[in-house]
Amino acid sequence: MEINADFTRRAAVHAARLPWVPSPMAGVERRMLDRIGGEVARATSIVRYAPDSSFSPHTHGGGEEFFVLEGVFQDEHGDYPPGSYVRNPPGSRHTPGSAAGCTILVKLHQFDPDDRTHVRTETAGSTFGPATGRPGVGLVPLFEDATERVRLERWAPGLPVACDPEGGIELLVLEGSFTEGGECFERHAWLRLPPGAPLRAEAGAEGCLLWVKEGHLRDVRGMRPAAAVP
Repeated sequence: MEINADFTRRAAVHAARLPWVPSPMAGVERRMLDRIGGEVARATSIVRYAPDSSFSPHTHGGGEEFFVLEGVFQDEHGDYPPGSYVRNPPGSRHTPGSAAGCTILVKLHQFDPDDRTHVRTETAGSTFGPATGRPGVGLVPLFEDATERVRLERWAPGLPVACDPEGGIELLVLEGSFTEGGECFERHAWLRLPPGAPLRAEAGAEGCLLWVKEGHLRDVRGMRPAAAVP
């Protein structure tokens, strides 16, 4: 299966308009944003767990990154309320589920094979700091290394936003809206721009809260792994 598999091109998905696609596990459904592979894949998805649903125990050979959008995600390591950001590196193992139900953004098989850094950050109630050289933008850093930066951004109402991310960028709308390329992005809409493509956007009248990942698309050759593992 290939969905938005050309990482040299702009990709946009208005996920809230898509049907939920069942996974192999009862009660777990997905809206796919990009994907290369079948059930074992390099993938970016919005995943919904019905109350009292769970997924089989599994090891993330290629790593897993997720952000909790709604509800409480759970595994044997704890509970993850809305705003939780987690990185489970290659080799990590868990049994995910949700007693109350939840919705999460998930990225699979997108880690450096040697990465062994676990990250867990709770962002609820976080204070947004000013973004250097970007008036009207507030930031909550989530993760940074030599190849990528992950953060929450809050854009002031009506703010014009211009930046030139050298290594590509992904944005998921959490609240509010923005326009880019004549297209309006509302809650759970997703935009991916390739390396070298400038971001020229404008926040909606109510402003915008975003999950942002930048710099991770520099090596577009590495976007198509020969073999993926869950």
